[in-house]
Amino acid sequence: MPQTYLVTGASRGIGAELVRQLAARGDHPLATLRPPTAPPPGAVRTLPLEVTDQSSIDALARALDGAGLDVLINNAGVSSQSATLALTTAEELARCFAINATSPVMVAKALLPALRAGSRRLIVNVSTQLASIANNSGGSSYAYRASKTALNQLTVCMANELRPEGFTVVAIHPGWVKTDMGGPKAPLTPGQAVAHILATIDRLTPADSGRFLNYDGTPMPW
Repeated sequence: MPQTYLVTGASRGIGAELVRQLAARGDHPLATLRPPTAPPPGAVRTLPLEVTDQSSIDALARALDGAGLDVLINNAGVSSQSATLALTTAEELARCFAINATSPVMVAKALLPALRAGSRRLIVNVSTQLASIANNSGGSSYAYRASKTALNQLTVCMANELRPEGFTVVAIHPGWVKTDMGGPKAPLTPGQAVAHILATIDRLTPADSGRFLNYDGTPMPW
């Protein structure tokens, strides 16, 4: 049975490819975009969203009022230019935390009524292998790493709180992908990465809630 997905940050890269592949297989993808961005191919509906603006998040929730949402994919995110401690600023840390950590929680909170009306009650937060504390052997990218590590912690918080309602909440590393963020040296194309991500999402059950997974479904170290 086709399912309704909402994908944030769907204007390009992984987000746009998620929408394209979901539509191609018969699901109903809703795409959120920062206006005035052009909609990605395949979107059943496009909705404006500025993830750091609470009024925009509230408007998104109102737009979905009464509609069931099966899967929320919090894909919107930014990288960090602060590669070293000397270059890290409070402003860069605040920017990355606001977009990468705070916003997914606020979007999930606002869309809980729609998710409760859906069949899967599934929230997928797009994280990164750089969020892993255990695997951090090189430093660098302070704001990006830390904000995504915070997102992982928040994912576990939501998983634990919402588990009694039958929710599944996971963090997924999408792989190193040839996007504006990943760069041309990345080994995966968006098409390859998204095919793996969707196969992993399809296999998720409530028993997986609170996990940090690689794009192929294997566990990632915290």
